[in-house]
Amino acid sequence: MAFHDRAKITICSGKGGDGCVSFRREKYVANGGPDGGDGGKGGDVIFEADRGMNTLTDYRYKRIFKAENGENGRKKRCHGKNGKDLILKVPEGTVVKDSITGKVIADLSGENAKVTVLKGGRGGNGNQHYATSTMQAPKYAQPGKDGVETEVSLELKVIADVGLVGFPNAGKSTLINRVSNARPEIANYPFTTIHPFLGVVDLPDGGFVMADIPGLIEGASEGIGLGHHFLRHIERCRVLIHIVDAAGTEGRDPVEDIKAINKELSSYGAGLLTKPRIIAANKTDALSPETEDNLRRIREEFESESISVIPISAATGQGVNELLYAVKQMLDNTDNTVITFESEFDPMERVAEELPYTVEYDAKNRYYVVEGPRIEKMLGYTNLDSEKGFRFFQKFMKDSGVIGRLKEMGINEGDTVKIYGFQFDYYED
Repeated sequence: MAFHDRAKITICSGKGGDGCVSFRREKYVANGGPDGGDGGKGGDVIFEADRGMNTLTDYRYKRIFKAENGENGRKKRCHGKNGKDLILKVPEGTVVKDSITGKVIADLSGENAKVTVLKGGRGGNGNQHYATSTMQAPKYAQPGKDGVETEVSLELKVIADVGLVGFPNAGKSTLINRVSNARPEIANYPFTTIHPFLGVVDLPDGGFVMADIPGLIEGASEGIGLGHHFLRHIERCRVLIHIVDAAGTEGRDPVEDIKAINKELSSYGAGLLTKPRIIAANKTDALSPETEDNLRRIREEFESESISVIPISAATGQGVNELLYAVKQMLDNTDNTVITFESEFDPMERVAEELPYTVEYDAKNRYYVVEGPRIEKMLGYTNLDSEKGFRFFQKFMKDSGVIGRLKEMGINEGDTVKIYGFQFDYYED
């Protein structure tokens, strides 16, 4: 099966159902009142991490995903059924980004196993809500709010304790094949491994997860070859094992190879070059009289930078245990918290960002009135009865400038703010 660690999809939350216009029609009741029910809420779009998945293949061929619409209200005050939420399962470690700005919406890692990205539209009120002393037979019902549509990019950044880096054919696949349950294909061509392999290394005092990161080439950080895409998988690793062909079996200089890979890590950024590292000088079984000085050269060049150099032969197993215990000790001395990327953007905030609103003071009723399509639209996606929904709306009011405008107009704590059918007492956070 092909491995895919990137995808771009369009997601859409469900539309709220329309309110119903209906009047009681009962025997012996000459003038029945309004009994139109409310529409159901549209379904949300939710991303959920699934540890049984390791690829984004499901999102490479189907590109549009839509939650269910809410049902319309019905007569006899019957509430329309809420639309079913759309739950999109992705591998743990998937980062959801806004495709326009590239900002992080959600990182499905660590404790963030389930995140609601788009909220469904609220259902419209039935005509039962609009009866007054002067209008006892309202023929109006509120339409449901539209769903929200946006395009997002999905990027899988694997979660592993240890990442193996190095040039192609340095022996990364051979090592992970020897020390773990991973079984990568091993061959001799420029991109030996075409996608990251994860393997569990078991040691008597505790194991760790190791990732075989595909071989890099010079210029990878600039987008040459596939290396730029593979570098993202190193971001979450706590420790790096830099595997180098110490014997120079392909005529390459191991010292220059290490410097070249370090340059790619530094150019990519994201703190890759500052991660704890160990150099595994591989293929010691293939050292010849012409190359036996390579180990000394590697040590002289890099141990002065406090980087341990451990000679190994992934093919024969020589030195491998020493390497694994050195890595375990390094892991024990580093933070074991899963690296997650903070949310930078909420797509719901884009819904009404270009629509107007007004803030006025009603002197007769002694309250502030906030209205406009921008505010009404956001109310259509927010459940103010829940603490989470109320806090979301508070943040929207602040970010959109409404709170600032109220302050400019001289609002004081305890003053009343009226927003359509809702009234709030104003208090500073």
